[in-house]
Amino acid sequence: MIRKIIRINKDKCNGCGACADACHEGAIDIINGKAELMRAHFCDGLGDCLPECPTGAISFEEREAPEYDEEAVKEAQKKTFAKNQAMSSHSGCPGSKIMQIQRTETPEPVKPSSTADSVSKLQNWPVQIKLAPVNAPYFNGAKLLIAADCAAYAYASFHQDFIRNKAALIGCPKLDQVDYSEKLTAIIQNNNIQSVTIVRMEVPCCGGLVVKFLF
Repeated sequence: MIRKIIRINKDKCNGCGACADACHEGAIDIINGKAELMRAHFCDGLGDCLPECPTGAISFEEREAPEYDEEAVKEAQKKTFAKNQAMSSHSGCPGSKIMQIQRTETPEPVKPSSTADSVSKLQNWPVQIKLAPVNAPYFNGAKLLIAADCAAYAYASFHQDFIRNKAALIGCPKLDQVDYSEKLTAIIQNNNIQSVTIVRMEVPCCGGLVVKFLF
């Protein structure tokens, strides 16, 4: 059938991909550095791609072309969405996986909880590994807690179960991008540390907190 459809001038095309991104139907691909109309039956002839082209390589023309197939477009869009969902769930760092956590709300207690439960158990500052001085007085003879900084947000009773009666240090091996081992070794060797507790998330990047010299 004769209908209005896009035409791509490959001599003007710089391969930027703006047209492919603008085409919601997925009719255009970048092949060998140039935009190409790969699925003419996906092109609806409305030209969302035209204003996005920085070089003016795209225009309309009336020519023989297959009829626009809306059902095929919808089916392709479903497959692309499913593929993107699978990639976002299983690729990249597990610690960066997107999750929405829905919890069932528990009824408020009849009696207010003890105020002791809501009091901070933190005994030292600063707590960031990279900021804490090696010879800070609170390390001397202390029980040391080394924790991933996300752990306090994920574990409801973190202060009561872990920080209480300990000198706390926190860090993130993924974001801090530093080697903690030298500084932690100095803290332990110079301060008569009684014990070391490590609290980490169950993701590979937190493995940087488990330094070899501790075992």
